[in-house]
Amino acid sequence: MAIEKLFQELEKIGDWQENAYKYLHSNPELSMQERGTVTFLRKALESLGYACQEIGGGLVTVLENGPGKTVLFRADIDALPVKEETGLDYASSKMMQDLEGNLVPVMHACGHDMHMAAVLGLAHLMINHQELWQGTLILLFQPGEETASGAQAMLEDGLMSKIPKPDLALAQHVLAQPQAGKVGIMAGPFLSSAASLKVIIKGKGAHGSMPHLSIDPIVIASSIVLKLQTIVAREVDPFQFAVVTVGSIQSGIKANIIPDQATLLLNIRAYDDAVLNQLITSIERIAKAENQAGNGHEEPEITVYDRFPVTDNNQQLAKEVKEAFIKHLGQDNVVDYQAMTASEDFSYIPRAFDIPYLYWGFGAFTSEQKIYANHNPHFAPSLQPTLKTGSQAALIATLHFLGNQKE
Repeated sequence: MAIEKLFQELEKIGDWQENAYKYLHSNPELSMQERGTVTFLRKALESLGYACQEIGGGLVTVLENGPGKTVLFRADIDALPVKEETGLDYASSKMMQDLEGNLVPVMHACGHDMHMAAVLGLAHLMINHQELWQGTLILLFQPGEETASGAQAMLEDGLMSKIPKPDLALAQHVLAQPQAGKVGIMAGPFLSSAASLKVIIKGKGAHGSMPHLSIDPIVIASSIVLKLQTIVAREVDPFQFAVVTVGSIQSGIKANIIPDQATLLLNIRAYDDAVLNQLITSIERIAKAENQAGNGHEEPEITVYDRFPVTDNNQQLAKEVKEAFIKHLGQDNVVDYQAMTASEDFSYIPRAFDIPYLYWGFGAFTSEQKIYANHNPHFAPSLQPTLKTGSQAALIATLHFLGNQKE
């Protein structure tokens, strides 16, 4: 069978894949600044015979191989402002300026380097073994996933007019669970929608001994924080999932000075876009009302950013791919995921094309390793069998739809 043959070929390119992974891990780049990463990917793909086009800060290549379905496989490419503490000999020591001009450490603390390396393996095998499949393969390397900006940037730069319309879209993510060597899948709403909000309270500064001459933004902000806790408790249907978190409150620098401004940073989550919109509306209402109650003379400045959609896996795709995973990886290596409160912007792309999509995960750590969550400075997936598993999963899912792989 084609899958088994390609699994054998995957072993032969193992060193090439691992070297690509190590380079990408050592050279991470922040969201929407992945120029070096795109250059590396482009050179790797062009050396295999692919023609590439850069779109919206990302990279896309289309491989046509006769009649059949068109499958889009996406890998995200950005890293995080995290100082790496893994101790790996290929650890990142990179520093970059973020989009606000701050100099920050950079690390592939989420595993996007693993995603890229796995899809490079898929690219290698698909172009060199076209006799084993038919249809059209679109490989899409997307920037800016961590800030929910990359998928939209590619769409805004004309992605839909620059590639064939896919019949379906696929993506995967390396995660702390299950154990390395295993994959996990779930039909329906898998990852929550999310958004962040900045609320700026504009008060009136004064000496700490003369509070009557001030409009204290700290008091107003504190009232807002307390009142926000009632949204989930008293406004959201108890059978719906919702989270409202105040992750930062910043105001003032000295004990005897009442500042003239306070800033709140919030993060919200839901599995239903209507609930997410409800959370935003409630936050805006509470912020304005508490500001008025505190005698604020200016309305709060409220900004919604980093908005992620729900990742809602197509039921039929999930069923078919799960069966294919079990067939080729074994029942013991395929687990059922529960819904997760992490978020992704991948689904913006298949939603724009109005096509079904599937997003699954694969494990990062062996039983001998200490497990660290994604985004942790110690996040260091076991290179193998993690990379092999991600590559195999990508092959299985892709070939299930391209060619006769259902026998």
